[in-house]
Amino acid sequence: MRILVTGGAGFIGSHLIDRLMLEGHEVICLDNFYTGHKRNLLKWFDHPYFELIRHDVTEPIRLEVDQIYHLACPASPVHYQYNPVKTIKTNVIGTLNMLGLAKRVKARFLLASTSEVYGDPEVHPQTEDYRGNVNTIGIRSCYDEGKRVAETLAFDYYRQNDVEIRVARIFNTYGPRMLENDGRVVSNFVVQALRGIPLTIYGDGSQTRSFCYASDLVEGLMRLMNGDHQGPVNIGNPDEYTILQLAEAVQQKIDPSSAIRFEPLPQDDPRRRKPDITRAKEWLGWQPTIPLQQGLDYTIADFRARMFDSEATSSSAASEDPLRDRVKPLS
Repeated sequence: MRILVTGGAGFIGSHLIDRLMLEGHEVICLDNFYTGHKRNLLKWFDHPYFELIRHDVTEPIRLEVDQIYHLACPASPVHYQYNPVKTIKTNVIGTLNMLGLAKRVKARFLLASTSEVYGDPEVHPQTEDYRGNVNTIGIRSCYDEGKRVAETLAFDYYRQNDVEIRVARIFNTYGPRMLENDGRVVSNFVVQALRGIPLTIYGDGSQTRSFCYASDLVEGLMRLMNGDHQGPVNIGNPDEYTILQLAEAVQQKIDPSSAIRFEPLPQDDPRRRKPDITRAKEWLGWQPTIPLQQGLDYTIADFRARMFDSEATSSSAASEDPLRDRVKPLS
């Protein structure tokens, strides 16, 4: 098939493209490179079935495709709160444009929604029937409410225009290719531990999350896209850990002597988060296979390689630059 992946140069999108390419599909990646990177896709640049287009989904585009995986939108609070108006425009206008494309070319459309639609949940674990507890005017609402509207649009296009839709609610995901400045808890802890600085826990560390490895998530998305159910379907790992437990796991793997420091909890930070994946098991025959300890090993190895390779390259370039001492930093 000819498959479009929006946000395909990002962390999850690039892992998805790897799988689609290996299965022999023709893949078009659409990305504006706000949080995505070409380095995630270098292996496919010369492949005849791969095409990369720099494009912002808030602007319309005309393509001929069979399926659309709509992943475009920064998913980390650090990035989506940097420009909240742009974030909600990406979620609403971007989704509207991609649904319009799906309608025109009769493509099947998968929306990468999020567990953030449940807000700070009052039901635990979260089932797809739970309608959420979201602060509509809080600092996270550009993302939370944006995804809730995106789900609304998807189901309205399905009911009004017979667009084939699939809606995945993605829970915390981690793995290789996460950004070093991602701002989410796994990447924060790994980067801090590798740099030898204290691991920062916001609040007392008793809040919980579930952590799904990237390859498991991609398998779930593909099964949903190619299955018979619209969703929404929770895709995440139901194993629940406190943030303190995660910090201690990373600490033990990298530097058991590293310190942990506590900072105030941000506004609207969810206290507990755990998916009920009954639907995913029954509808998709899917459940995660990579345990946290194994996934952390893969993730830490990737961060270590990227961080120390880039530092060595930067240091080498600086030492070879004869003008480095004459260049004044911008004020």
